[in-house]
Amino acid sequence: MLAAILFDLDGTIVNTDPIHYQAWHKMLLRYSIEIDETFYKSRISGRLNPEIVKDILPELSAPAGQEFADEKEALFRQLASHLQPLSGFSELIAWTQTHQLKRALVTNAPRLNAEFMLDVLDITETFHQVVLADDCIAGKPDPAPYQVALSKLGIPAEQAIALEDSPSGIRAAVAAGIRTVGIASTHNPQVLQDVGAFMVIPDFTDLQLWTFLNSLIEADLSVVST
Repeated sequence: MLAAILFDLDGTIVNTDPIHYQAWHKMLLRYSIEIDETFYKSRISGRLNPEIVKDILPELSAPAGQEFADEKEALFRQLASHLQPLSGFSELIAWTQTHQLKRALVTNAPRLNAEFMLDVLDITETFHQVVLADDCIAGKPDPAPYQVALSKLGIPAEQAIALEDSPSGIRAAVAAGIRTVGIASTHNPQVLQDVGAFMVIPDFTDLQLWTFLNSLIEADLSVVST
């Protein structure tokens, strides 16, 4: 039975990586660190800010690291005023409404960023639950955010599908026991499969996704009818 779809935010609902990359690039130049896309994907994308700053700028104290991260996120919000969701997102939300499925947002994004993006995309009221890493004992790749989402929705893992774009997010959802679809907006499809995605798609218009989701609904209907 399919009861809910759980969405990541950055890179899944909306491709924010080019903007995050731009912000990190500009901020790190202050410390004479010039990053490229390979560096970004391997050491920044999908990670929490405290981990990123500790890794790249270990010389910063905890308060200084937090100030750096806060300034980086403020720069991101300044640059991200014209975000648009990935193709097919609105159709997928309408489909979940038609079939009365629950929806949750599960994100490592800082609270101000998450609220900003939901507002810019005009989807603040779209989700039954919003789970932030800040509210959990650990962020992705720990399964805790997804476990919290399942608990809040009141469903077991086998009744959910997760949509994720990053290796850390896929590891988190898979570790929580959730079937996970990889969104190849920011990472190589093979990388997403290697960490546990059972299907990888470029966006929400992909026929493979719709065939799979509709097959689940048909299976549920056949069980009910018998």
